[in-house]
Amino acid sequence: MSGQPNVRYGMVGGGQGAFIGYVHRLAAQLDGKIELVCGAFSRDSDNCRQTGAELGLDPARCYIDFHEMMKAEAALPESERMQFVAIVTPNHVHYPVARAALEAGFHVLSDKPATLNLEEMQSLSQIIYDSGLAYGLTHTYLGYPLVSVAKEIVASGGIGKVRKVYAEYIQGWLATEVENKQAEWRTDPARSGASGCMGDIGTHAHNLAEYVTGKRMTHVAADLTVFVDGRRLDDDGSALFRMEDGVKGTLSASQICVGKENSLSLRVYGETGGLEWNQEEPNSLIRTYADRPTEIIRAGQGYLPESVQSHFRTPPGHPEGYIEAFANIYLEFAEVIKTNGGVKAGSTAALRGMAFIEALVESSNSNSAWTEIKT
Repeated sequence: MSGQPNVRYGMVGGGQGAFIGYVHRLAAQLDGKIELVCGAFSRDSDNCRQTGAELGLDPARCYIDFHEMMKAEAALPESERMQFVAIVTPNHVHYPVARAALEAGFHVLSDKPATLNLEEMQSLSQIIYDSGLAYGLTHTYLGYPLVSVAKEIVASGGIGKVRKVYAEYIQGWLATEVENKQAEWRTDPARSGASGCMGDIGTHAHNLAEYVTGKRMTHVAADLTVFVDGRRLDDDGSALFRMEDGVKGTLSASQICVGKENSLSLRVYGETGGLEWNQEEPNSLIRTYADRPTEIIRAGQGYLPESVQSHFRTPPGHPEGYIEAFANIYLEFAEVIKTNGGVKAGSTAALRGMAFIEALVESSNSNSAWTEIKT
């Protein structure tokens, strides 16, 4: 660990009973360079206080209301106050928290999707730009080093001109009616937004496809479905898509595929080769060629680009996964803050993600008509 002081952050959401807040905290603390100093963990005062006590926080810095948190933290000496806010709430709270944080002078790292709808994200984009502060979105899977390796291979022409992309995110946890806190808000349009499955996990597949190929998705022809009776938002969806430079592809996301756990995968094919990566086997990247045997590129190896070497924490053969990838996202964001990096590209990804969701819903409601992603 360097002698530099830790980057300090506060969290909104993530109280007792909330899964993702715990994951965020594990990731942030993994390398000992980012410190949680305050939080508005829950609107329930007992939950908020108990969460803060379990985390060893000063009770005076455990706030019931996020507006109170922004005001109180901004009043502290610069050397003590939080420097950024991590937002780990249901989707409908993302925009008001991010806006309050930016207007109070704090950087923002938000869970995805960025807001409840595209209109909110367009408003937030202007606030981000005007503030000059850093904004990041926790598309966790971009934190896997081999995803960055895949991006570099494509960018260098390693598979030739990209032609075809297959992006898929398949789960089974909502195959039947599920009664728990996670399912409750994700299937509620007022808290989740216009899309359920596609908004929750399809956005990861979209983001991964655009990141690795370096191409913007321009149009979709989508079919969203509700399979479980009484459910108000899609639990399954598929889309054909078009990207810049004539690239074509398909994207599927489902939460009703019985037995599937967290199967996010990406396959990219160019004129001279292809790449395949699967989140459930994240330490292998498969590279195919037209004129020689298939390669399996492994994580942690010295032959990988220098740009990803710092993202590994253990020697080859010691699996690194979801928490480590999440930690890489946090470390990169903290570095932006330490170096006064200004507005981070996460705001662009956030806007793209919300426009993607809006286009999917519009297309599906129009009998799968081709629909432009308007950003």
